Amino acid sequence: MNKAQLVEAIADKLGGRQQAADAVDAVLDAIVRAVVAGDRVSVTGFGSFEKVDRPARYARNPQTGERVRVKKTSVPRFRAGQGFKDLVSGSKKLPRGGEVAVKKAPKGSLSGGTSTRTTAKAAAKKATAKKATAKKTTAAKKATPAKKTVAKKATAAKKATTAAKKTVAKKATAVKKATTAKKAAPAKKATAKKTAPAKKATAKKAPAKKATARSTAAKKTTARKR
Repeated sequence: MNKAQLVEAIADKLGGRQQAADAVDAVLDAIVRAVVAGDRVSVTGFGSFEKVDRPARYARNPQTGERVRVKKTSVPRFRAGQGFKDLVSGSKKLPRGGEVAVKKAPKGSLSGGTSTRTTAKAAAKKATAKKATAKKTTAAKKATPAKKTVAKKATAAKKATTAAKKTVAKKATAVKKATTAKKAAPAKKATAKKTAPAKKATAKKAPAKKATARSTAAKKTTARKR
């Protein structure tokens, strides 16, 4: 059965060939667009359509037997539902022409519910959010050792700066002490010099007392002669 025959088969049920063709086109277009977008289209009792990713692999050319590398690609896949399988295998009888072979959807399931595409998009968003969170966590873990290294370097730099400051302070203290000692030495020498002339002057004053004693003795002798 091709597409034209499919349209003819459902034309009577839809009120005309044009309406049937439009319905078939709309259904197929919706299925193709959903599968290309990565959504899974599932029809209860009939089957599901989905997109499958195939990784790069090696295959053999059936004509030459040569080994050929096949690139990574994506292919559509259809999985028949259990009801479809049972009808094909013969475990269940196929309904007559007037009845529907595919199980009807329960009332209320097609209105107000979440569509397959919406569910698939929500799942894709969740997966993307999880991947982003994982990337951020990995980046944070990688950045943590770098921060520790920077902190260690900063601590070492602080210690080196502190040690340098202490060394400079010690040198400045030693210079001050040396300068103070040099100033104190000349002051002591000057004091010693001042003290020495004072002693000499005292020693020189002593003969004056002897001269006074001699003049007194001379006066006494003169008085006796008279």
